[in-house]
Amino acid sequence: MVITDAGEKKGREIAFRFEQMRTVFATLVGKERLNQSVPLTILALANDKAYYQAAPLRQGQPIDVSGFFVRGDDQDFIVLNVFEAEPWRAVAHDFALMLLRYNYPPAQGWFDEGLAEYFASIRLDDKQIEIGGDPALGTSESRDLVMIQRDARATKSLTDLLGVATWMSLPDLFSMKHDAYARNEGPHQTLYYAESWIVLHYLLHEKRLPETGSYFDLVLNQHVPVEEAIQKAYGMSPAQLEQAVKEYFGIQKKTLASGDSNQRVATTPNASTMEQASRFPSPISPGDSVITVKPISEPEARALYAGIQVRIPERREVGLKTLNALATTPTSADQKAEQRQHVKRMGEDAEQLPDNAIGVPVAHRILAWDHVEHGEFQEAFSELSDASSLDPRDMWIRYYLCIAKYRMAQAKHSEMMGLANMMIDLKGVIEWYPEMAGAYDLLAFARNIGGTPSTALQTEREAMGLSPRNEEYIYHLAEIYIASKKWDAANALLARLKTSSDPRIVAQATELGEQAGSERKYGIPVAADSKASPKYAPQKSPFDALEEEEAKREAAEKNNRAEMPGDNRVTKFISGRLLAVDCSNSPAAVLTVSSGTGQLKLRAADYRAIVLIGADNFSCDWRNREVTVNYKPGLGKEGDLVSLEMR
Repeated sequence: MVITDAGEKKGREIAFRFEQMRTVFATLVGKERLNQSVPLTILALANDKAYYQAAPLRQGQPIDVSGFFVRGDDQDFIVLNVFEAEPWRAVAHDFALMLLRYNYPPAQGWFDEGLAEYFASIRLDDKQIEIGGDPALGTSESRDLVMIQRDARATKSLTDLLGVATWMSLPDLFSMKHDAYARNEGPHQTLYYAESWIVLHYLLHEKRLPETGSYFDLVLNQHVPVEEAIQKAYGMSPAQLEQAVKEYFGIQKKTLASGDSNQRVATTPNASTMEQASRFPSPISPGDSVITVKPISEPEARALYAGIQVRIPERREVGLKTLNALATTPTSADQKAEQRQHVKRMGEDAEQLPDNAIGVPVAHRILAWDHVEHGEFQEAFSELSDASSLDPRDMWIRYYLCIAKYRMAQAKHSEMMGLANMMIDLKGVIEWYPEMAGAYDLLAFARNIGGTPSTALQTEREAMGLSPRNEEYIYHLAEIYIASKKWDAANALLARLKTSSDPRIVAQATELGEQAGSERKYGIPVAADSKASPKYAPQKSPFDALEEEEAKREAAEKNNRAEMPGDNRVTKFISGRLLAVDCSNSPAAVLTVSSGTGQLKLRAADYRAIVLIGADNFSCDWRNREVTVNYKPGLGKEGDLVSLEMR
């Protein structure tokens, strides 16, 4: 999504440029389609002052670049100064790192930075693309995130540095620990970036990325030493590979340094190859993109701008001030009418919008996320409740509610609140944004807790497919394996996590490994021991309280109907197929069962109390299962469930 104050024409151009970059990147890594595993919002500002009031500070001054990238667990942001020429080039490096994170298996730092540096040389217009030159030519620094900007390359180009510096040996380069995604990364090692860039240049030109994949499998999965892995993957010793790269650089040096694409071979990229430095026709044209234009209100635009500021530490207080002002501003008649129209368009009852609604819903939602990030869960639930009253169809609200429940349970070592409703919300989020990796991960986590590890396993694999480098997802997969008694598979994942560069992940993997070992040996989960896993009374959010009250009322009504004295209904039974389970009013459940006589809607006041045969635990996710049910008939095709047998 592109949000801009520069007009529709400029907004369309920026959207098209990023679509071009996605297409070129997909070609580089041999993908037909790229994942965008969290939504990306591009804020393109035509106002110099507005841009620099949002930009991160460096030594007390705003960074002097035309674009920056802000990474988030929920969504990513790019902010551009469209007053400058080609502002998208300023974020090309970080755009490449983002796409690697969601579309390429774990690699080493030299590969990530080398490919990102190669991609950072990209130049675009409507008809052609150029890539492969020295990325330090024609650009100053551009870099990551919101903490410390990476060092400028103003003094020397990468080509110049490689020509005068003593190169690191390839084993040293490949072994160097480097987190390309670290928020607090210090000034980058210029030779490291330059040498990583030329190695990737060589591998791309020689079409040796498949061998590079084999190298990573040997090093990262089989734990083969770097020198041995180079020999096995590339068929040459590290010294021979290093010499080949240096000879390649010597041949290409003049062309790379000149930036003159006319000296390079023109080629059209395909799904498997891309020449090292080339100019070629754009694989897509402006007419190929379907772009929808929609105006947004001034208060919403202000809230989204402040939402960027709160994610940048040195700008956070200013952003919070704006958001709190927007959240407490009485809703005008025009805004209320606009919100009611929005609700009607979504097919809901517009009268559900309260007359005393206050503020901009987006402001409440962003404040809620900030509270979640800082562990202020009750404040987050309050903001989400306000946001939901103003815009009940905003799926961000449902997603943030699920994240808040999960994080609160983790922080307080408590049980998850509203698990059934959480799963329903997450399914809605996935329907709204099918590539939301975090929603799949939370749904898998919830399903595992709910006692359906086989379904959880499939869902967690969906999450990992959308974000293959996320170590939290790997940790959750290990938990699912343990719940399924797949000890060897769990231990293999935990061994991998124990080599993580994240101390928190290492500690979690170590602790879980110890618990799994005890459970495997003694048959009693350590988590069942209150000393090993302390449990605190879970705190209820406003959402949970409302859900529980409604569920209790409905359960009481159904109990009165099904179990009142003098109920002389004869218990019947049928064999058929369980089509669906509706737990939207948990703990009550409605089962749709199909038999030769049609479909029945069978109610259970509390699914936890259902008499089950052939299953240990009831699941709200059961679909298309052969069953036998005992029930008491009601009106028409309805009834009250007595027992359920899974066949």
